[in-house]
Amino acid sequence: MRHSEAGTRDGLARNDVPQIAAALLDRLRARSPRVHCITNAVAQNFTANVLLASGAVPSMTLSVEEIGAFVAGADALLVNLGTFDRERREATGIAVKAAVRENVPWILDPVFIDRTPSRAAFARALIENAPKAVRLNAAEFAALSGSEPTRGALAAYARATKTAIGLSGETDWVSDGERFAAIANGHALMAKVTAMGCAASALVAACLGVEPDAWRATAAALTIIGVAGELAAAKAEGPGSFAVAILDTLHNLDGPALVARAQVS
Repeated sequence: MRHSEAGTRDGLARNDVPQIAAALLDRLRARSPRVHCITNAVAQNFTANVLLASGAVPSMTLSVEEIGAFVAGADALLVNLGTFDRERREATGIAVKAAVRENVPWILDPVFIDRTPSRAAFARALIENAPKAVRLNAAEFAALSGSEPTRGALAAYARATKTAIGLSGETDWVSDGERFAAIANGHALMAKVTAMGCAASALVAACLGVEPDAWRATAAALTIIGVAGELAAAKAEGPGSFAVAILDTLHNLDGPALVARAQVS
């Protein structure tokens, strides 16, 4: 009976991702979740603006004296390893402890862990603190898990770590070990604007702030930003205007447009 119920939930959840995303977008705007972000120096401004445009409230302090209080009062935490300096490593340790203690959901974005062993080891240690979600690319997944990013490997790693995995690529994959979604939205210009992936992770954090089911939150966030990227690209003349257009699009995006454009299988 338990297997039957899980299978039913899998089918319904996968087919309903556009509706889930639309409902979460409404919830973001109604609740304005507070998202504390530890992210790289290049990404801070754009990440904050994406969160604001989506309806969330960002905070960015790295101060070891106050970050614990900021995280304790937040609805979600983003940990992004893009700038792997001493200040952020120390802040991350305090922030993750506070998140675990206060039951604040958190997401790991293990940027560039495929580049250095020390960064990969730090990310693996962070996984022991039970992030609700991990968003990463194929090279980062291979470095983190020791496996190539197949659908089966994603499911196995998600089950082993009890987390939702959002794998970004030409088609985004989301798995929690039971459920799987492939999200085919997005546009090539998204790869031409720095911090776009970091902002996507922040949007996952925002969704975690209003949705306890990490698979739903991750799939919804990647659908929202993928659809917004497509709509923004239609108005843009290049990367510069696209960066502005995606903020405007996220601000103006509504449920019907999201459902109509979402490509989820």
